[in-house]
Amino acid sequence: MSSKSPISAWPDIVIEYDGHLIAGVDEVGRGPLIGSVVAAAVILDPDCPIDGLTDSKCLSAARREAFDRQIRECALAFAIGEATPQEIDSLNIYHATHLAMRRAIDALPTPAEYLLVDGNRLPGHACPGQAVVKGDLRHPAISAASILAKVARDAQMVALDARYPQYGFARHKGYSTPEHLEALVRWGPLEEHRRSFAPVREQLVLI
Repeated sequence: MSSKSPISAWPDIVIEYDGHLIAGVDEVGRGPLIGSVVAAAVILDPDCPIDGLTDSKCLSAARREAFDRQIRECALAFAIGEATPQEIDSLNIYHATHLAMRRAIDALPTPAEYLLVDGNRLPGHACPGQAVVKGDLRHPAISAASILAKVARDAQMVALDARYPQYGFARHKGYSTPEHLEALVRWGPLEEHRRSFAPVREQLVLI
C-alpha cells in the first residue's frame, strides 16, 4: 500500500495503491425473481492484458463467453461467490449481494491487497479498497468480474431451464419479464424463487 502519492491505474480512477494485486469485484443477479446473486473477484495480470473488456451488459452472450475463457486463462486469480435465494430472503438483496462479494474475495487463490468494487459501497471486507461508480465501464478488473459473474449466473439459469422448461429461464434469466410472470401465475413458485420479492410473495399468498 502507498500512503504518500496516489497513482492512476486507469485514466479517470485514482487509486491509493502501487502494487498489482488489485481485485476487481462485481455482481450479477440483484433484480431477478429466482436463483442466487452471483459475484466475481478478478486479479488481472498486467503482463497479460485483455483488450476490449467492458461491462458484461454491453456484450453479446458469445462475446461474454469468449472473454470468460480468456479471463480464466490470463488472470492471476479469479473466484466466484454467491448468496442463495434463502439467504437473499433472510438478509435482503443488498446484504446478500455483499455476502456474495465477500465470498468471492475470500475464495481468491491469490489474496488481493486492494479491492475495486463496482457501485458506491464496499462490501465490508477486511481488505482495503474503494467503490467505483460505473466501475464495470471504467476499470478492466471490474469489467472482468462482471463478465465472469454474468456467465456463471446465466449458466445456472440454463441449467434451471433444463429442469423446468415451462418457465423459460434460458430466455429471460429469471428477470420479471411478462413470460416469467405468466409462468409464475400458471405454474407457481419453485423452491429456487426468492420468496421476499413481491411477484413471488403475491403468488405464495394464493397457494
